[in-house]
Parts: sequence; structure tokens; C-alpha cells
Amino acid sequence: MKLLRRLPHLGQRIVKTAVAVLICLLLYWLRGYRGGNMPTECMITAIICMQPDVRDTRTYAVNRLIGTLIGSVWGLLLLLFFNLSALPILAVYGCMALGVALALYTTVVFRRPDASGLAAIIVLCIVISYPDVTAPLGDALRRVLDVFIGTLVAVCVNVFRLPRSKQTGLLFFVRTKDLAPDRFSQVHPQVLFRLNRLHDDGARICLVTEHAPAFLALQMRMAKLKVPMIVMDGAAIYDVGENRYLHTVPLAPIDSALLRQTLEALGVSYFVYTVRHNKTCIFHHGEWNEQETAVLDQLKSSPYRSYLEGEVFNPDEIVYFKLISDRAGALALAESLRNRLPPCHLRSALRPQAGAPGAWGLYLYSEDATVERAKDTLLTLLAGEAGTAAEKTVGQPSGALTPIDLRAQRPYESERDALHLLNQLERRYEPVRLLRKAK
Repeated sequence: MKLLRRLPHLGQRIVKTAVAVLICLLLYWLRGYRGGNMPTECMITAIICMQPDVRDTRTYAVNRLIGTLIGSVWGLLLLLFFNLSALPILAVYGCMALGVALALYTTVVFRRPDASGLAAIIVLCIVISYPDVTAPLGDALRRVLDVFIGTLVAVCVNVFRLPRSKQTGLLFFVRTKDLAPDRFSQVHPQVLFRLNRLHDDGARICLVTEHAPAFLALQMRMAKLKVPMIVMDGAAIYDVGENRYLHTVPLAPIDSALLRQTLEALGVSYFVYTVRHNKTCIFHHGEWNEQETAVLDQLKSSPYRSYLEGEVFNPDEIVYFKLISDRAGALALAESLRNRLPPCHLRSALRPQAGAPGAWGLYLYSEDATVERAKDTLLTLLAGEAGTAAEKTVGQPSGALTPIDLRAQRPYESERDALHLLNQLERRYEPVRLLRKAK
């Protein structure tokens, strides 16, 4: 069972390619072809032209036809030239190589470089059987017909879709760590393409991250994010389109004051994360340690956050505290805080720091700053229950939404894991409907 869970999803492209090949085989079987007489150009064309997206299939189909026509013309001219002349075999091979070059150059002249490889292949397919060619014109026309049939079958199969029903009442929550290994890694282009296509198709996807919105500058700057994000591990909701925070859950001033007094009594340095004028302001207190310096070197270049020395502007704006050390030091700090802090409403989380090997961060939030509560708040905003102003801010139609939490079955290892997660999302958002619901 574990092996089955690790196997990749059987995609529609695989199924459609097999169906297209089967149709091509049946067409030529009906025409009387058997065994060694069965032409392969038709099936090869169907396989090449079958693409994940219909628009890609059309592009490949046009390039395939253009490349076939160019290659067929040059191949036919070469066969006619060979039949009219009595060239030695080495000269014939030289002319074949010259014909490949002419076909490649012709595609460049017509500004169809994507068809160049195919044109060269078709030239060789036509002339390679020389001198065992009795009807040069008929052979070239047959190959053009085979390629045309394969192209037409691939396009028709890929355009065809089973009846589907879009579930517009669903709101999907996807963790960013299931789309990329860490916040410093670019999301794979294919993953980003699939994510944007789902957004364009109307799916509502909310990304959930442990980090501040600044990571978008590196990781998700090309993503079409139409639904506000849950950031800072549930401590805030951020609208990427408006570049502003819609909701934050700051620490209570009395809790942040007690925490700062305790940290100063312990003599440890720490960061204070605040939100001011829709920008993350980060204040540092105490002496810099080795791990803090390593993390700062990774993060300080971002234009979406400001690192400051000194006192916090407004204690009411504090969203969370962050202490950085090695793993053993972070665990010891967490234990010391549990023993020395008076009763207060705090939540802690321990996470490794990407880009700084050996560094660990101890995060201290308000106990109300959780991802689950942020989901409820976002659902309220999107449903319009927070009022007309909130509804205009997020730019979504009112109405009840059903939350769907999608999580990867294992930690991210490659883009295949992210694509598998998006395949699940697509099947939930647009399931196949073989029967229509009764009105």
C-alpha cells in the first residue's frame, strides 16, 4: 500500500495518448494494413502532438504539418533527382545530408524553428529507402497523409473532455511547503503554470505559509493569487493583489511586555515582528549571535521587510517574537520560558531556518493566532459576513464557501509531489459528471 501511495498520478495525457494510438491503429486496420505493412508515422505523430494543454496540442499540430510538408517537398525533390541521375552511393549520401540541411534552413526562412527537427526527420524517412523506391511521388504523399491523420486524431482526442462540473463553492487551502522545499527555492515552472491555470479557471486557492509575505518576492512573484493568503502561521491574512494586510492577530500588550522582561532577564537576543503600514518591520534586541547573523544575511536584502534596531514603535503592532539559536539552544530557551513566564496567552513553534544550516527558530505567537482560526476569518471575509467594506476588499462574490484542506502525503522531494497535489485539487474542483442532476 505504501508503494501505491508513492506512485505518481496517472495523468490524462497518458490515457489520451494511448487512446489516440489505438484509434490510429484501428483506422489503418480498417484500411487493410497488417503486421509489417502497418505504417508507424501516424502513431508517432499522435504521440508527439499530444500535449497536456489543448493550446499546446494545436501549436504542435501546426508545426508538425508544416514540418511534414517541408520535409516531404525536399524528400520528393531528392528522390526525383536520384532517379534522373546516376550518382554513386557516397554522393547519394552526401545529397541526403544536404537535403536535411536544406529542410532545416527552410523552416528558419518560414520562421518555424519548432518544426525544423521534424522536417529533417521526414526528409530522411522518404529518401532513406533509395534505391528501393518505385513511386517517389506516391511514397511522399502517403507519408503526408499518415502524418495528417495522426495529427487530426491527436487534436480531436485532446480537445474532447468528459462532462465536468466546476465546484465554485469550494475554497482550497494549500501549504506553500507542499509546492516548494523552502522559502528560498523557486516554485517549479510547471507547478506555477498549473497553479495559475487553476486560478484562471475559477478555482479559489488560498496559500498557507509559516512566513511573512516577503517570501513572495522570491518564490511566488509570478503566481496569480486571487484569494488572500494566510501568512505568519495563522497570525495574519494578506491580500497580494492589494499588497496589504486584511487581518492580524497581535500579541496582547501585557503578554508581550512579560515576554520581553523574561527574555531580558535571561540575557538572550530576540527579534520582534510587527506590522506597520502594511509592511513587516522587524526589531532586534540584544547582542547578535552566530545563527542570527546567518539568517539576517539571507533575509535583509528583501524590499518587503525592514530590519531595525531600537524600541518597537507601537506595542499593539507586535505579531510575534522570534529567537534564533542552534537546536539544543532553542529547546533550552523554550523550557526556560515555560518555567519562568507567568501565565499568559502564548503559543510557541520550533522550526529550522532555511538557508542557515544548524539554525533553529523559536516562534512565540498569541494563542489565538492559529491557521484554523485564520481559515474561519478568511471564510467570513469571503462570504461577506464582515460587511460591505470587507467584501469589496477581497473582491469575491458573497455566499457560503466549503473549506477543503489539501495536504501532501509526504514531505516535498521534487516537483512531482507538488503536481500530484494540484492533480488532487483539480479532481476535487472539476470532477467528471457522467449523469446530469435532475432539475
